[in-house]
Amino acid sequence: MKKAFASLLLAFLFGGCAGYQLGPATPAYLRQVHSIAVPTFANTTLVPRIEVLVTGTVIKQFQQDGTFRIVSADVADATLKGEIVGVSRSPARSVRGNVLSTNEFNLNMAVRYTLLGRDGKALGAAGAVSGATSFFRGSDVSTDERQAMPLAAEELARHLVSQLSEGW
Repeated sequence: MKKAFASLLLAFLFGGCAGYQLGPATPAYLRQVHSIAVPTFANTTLVPRIEVLVTGTVIKQFQQDGTFRIVSADVADATLKGEIVGVSRSPARSVRGNVLSTNEFNLNMAVRYTLLGRDGKALGAAGAVSGATSFFRGSDVSTDERQAMPLAAEELARHLVSQLSEGW
């Protein structure tokens, strides 16, 4: 009687976990993708030399996430093609007493991407992500903006990897 009750109790307790899996929970259309190649993103903005920054940040985020391995294009299950489509700076806070002078800026970065299979066809729909940060104005706004770009790229990379590895 006690063994039957114990087995019934165990079946009841662990029955709710029947659908769970250990490991990455990738979307259904990416079940067969275990490795991704990430070539350098294209840059359609007027900001020079940000392609390597954004691509490197995305690769680091994929490695940190661990859902997909980063490999070269000839052995990859899929290839991530990305295009940097926007980098913009907007005023966030003005100087006290002078509304025409800005003290803090918001920096936004946007990327469009497509994940291509080995056959060159798109896996799922194309996507778009953005990342943002803020920075304070110093003596040189261009330098301050350049120093804030890695932070915006990190947020962008988190969103991109999350969309691919989790499907949202």
